[in-house]
Amino acid sequence: MLDRLLAREVSKRPATVRLQGRILFLTEDPELIRRQLAGEDLAWDPSIPLRNDISTDEITPGWVCYYYDEMLGQYPYVGLLCQGEHPVGKGDVAGGGFVAAVSGKRRGKGSSREAAPYAERAAGIRVVIAENIERIYRENCENLGILTSTDFSLIDRIRRGEEIPLEAFIGEAGRIQRDIIEYGGLLDYAVARLKGLVQVPVVVRGADRPMTVAEKILARHWVADLAAEAVGVDAVAPGDAGFVRTDIRFSHEYVTPMASTFWEAFAGEDAKLNEPDSIYFFRDHLAFLDQVISEEKKAMGLLDAAHGLHDRQREFAAKQGIRLHGELPDRIGSEAICHVKVLGDYALPGQVVVGSDSHTPHSGALGCVAFGVGTTALVNSWATRDVRLRVPASVRIEITGRKPDNVTAKDMMIEVLRHPYVRGGEAIGKILEYTGEAVRALSIDERATLTNMAAEVGGFTGIVAPDETTIEWLVSHRGMPRAEAEAQAVGMYSDDDAEYEWTMTIDASQLRPMVATPGDPGNGVAIDELDGEVAVDIVYAGSCTGGKWEDIEMAAEVVRQALSEGRRVPDSIQAWLQYGSLEVEEFALEQGYHDLFVEAGIDVLPPGCGACINAGPGVSFDADTVTVSSINRNFPGRSGPGQVYLASPYTVLASAFAGKIVPFEHKAPAAAG
Repeated sequence: MLDRLLAREVSKRPATVRLQGRILFLTEDPELIRRQLAGEDLAWDPSIPLRNDISTDEITPGWVCYYYDEMLGQYPYVGLLCQGEHPVGKGDVAGGGFVAAVSGKRRGKGSSREAAPYAERAAGIRVVIAENIERIYRENCENLGILTSTDFSLIDRIRRGEEIPLEAFIGEAGRIQRDIIEYGGLLDYAVARLKGLVQVPVVVRGADRPMTVAEKILARHWVADLAAEAVGVDAVAPGDAGFVRTDIRFSHEYVTPMASTFWEAFAGEDAKLNEPDSIYFFRDHLAFLDQVISEEKKAMGLLDAAHGLHDRQREFAAKQGIRLHGELPDRIGSEAICHVKVLGDYALPGQVVVGSDSHTPHSGALGCVAFGVGTTALVNSWATRDVRLRVPASVRIEITGRKPDNVTAKDMMIEVLRHPYVRGGEAIGKILEYTGEAVRALSIDERATLTNMAAEVGGFTGIVAPDETTIEWLVSHRGMPRAEAEAQAVGMYSDDDAEYEWTMTIDASQLRPMVATPGDPGNGVAIDELDGEVAVDIVYAGSCTGGKWEDIEMAAEVVRQALSEGRRVPDSIQAWLQYGSLEVEEFALEQGYHDLFVEAGIDVLPPGCGACINAGPGVSFDADTVTVSSINRNFPGRSGPGQVYLASPYTVLASAFAGKIVPFEHKAPAAAG
């Protein structure tokens, strides 16, 4: 593999770029977009209302990602929702001669799917300009060679066809980011790195520098010298740029196929992945797709394309000797959702975990630095076992007090997401460290909900420092000897005078059950402050944030209470519950929970991502359908065309029985006789 890479010729881009083509403004007004697609060029005016919060789900909806080649170029922005309309159709961007796309705040939020910028590039987009840009999306653009900027003065220069210094797109980028941009993408940079054409900055920090727990983990994994296999430095600080050695790398069927084609073009068809025992593949996202895909999409060949993803991943796993957690042999379903399995079986405190999914921070509940990466970064890690990063600033989220019994980690997270600091994009790319009395009182499963949804914040990762709860979990859940579990947590705490950019404080005792109203996870509101009753048509309890062991226990508590009162789910409500792994399903069967769910009129599904990715039972089929769901994001189109409210497992199940969104209220068992 290395011989092939070292023989590959790479060179830097020219010092200036001339971009010839049109500018596409992604506006709130769908008619303005249609006019541009029809050939009109808008003059830039700051008063034009640009779309904010454009998610990668809107750039390339889930069904578009069934493709993993140049066909993606026919579909960028087909999911873009503007005033209730989808103004962009197949081929519109590719046929419009556009070279740049402009939008507002938080461009590229949500999923880490590199299919989004890949589709833009394949359609001719070479520059993305926005007020601010989400971390993974920006890195994916850079890795693919797409230029990004927050400088709106570039718009007219591009339109005039000026020679623009490449420096205008580099700005204050660190050495590695600069080199990746100059070499036109991560994989050519990787070759330059192996050849010694670029130098990775040396990190020199005093061993006495106070650090956060995440910084300590990054310092232990910092690649000091790739050629010499030297890993570890005394300390790191925000802004330090380099590479960190990974302990676990994983991907799922949405990403592995594209990554495999990148790998074979990059390293050769017969090249083996580096240290395959620490790589895992998952078939979790699309196992239930056959049950919900429309006849229209079948006619487009999308079901066949989706099956092709599965086939390609399975073949590549067999060829490379990678552990594939695949489909169930005897029924529809998956062995596990990747995040539930990685936390449940593989991750350990103090590790670095990377995955091809934005919710990889899930394992931060154990005290890992776990974060999502794009396809190109994943491919690079298959060769070098490391990933690049610039040490982010840390934000401390301190949740104090004792929470009410019907308030969960999901409610805490919705409270965090609606905070102006988060809504304004100030937390983008930051490490979120959850701490405080209320966090320490949470189980590992509940902590995982907090760390998982660092993705919705736009953070780099979320982490909870290991403590006695972590140790007890490793002993009871993993069967680890206590001395070994305690050793995993040694030194894994933040120093008293560690540096935090900002601290958010939340009093858990003042929280009430929450929902996030349709359109964005940041639309948080207490249920008792909703504008009137919200009748529901579908309830869905599942996903990586709603299908864990404790989530199922919460669901069972609600169901048991309802059954004791003689209540079942009304026939007018579609109620779904989906396990996060076979181990969770086995737990539910052993505890008798599964039978309770069935008795209550809930349709119970084997493990899989399903409705969360608009690919399984629990999705909506029209815009008027109202769903309350325990998934982690409700961007437009995420779980069908309907209106999705996010809530805790307690609220989701209580709403199933009520037929409307209500909080769960614990009731003491009736006194005997």
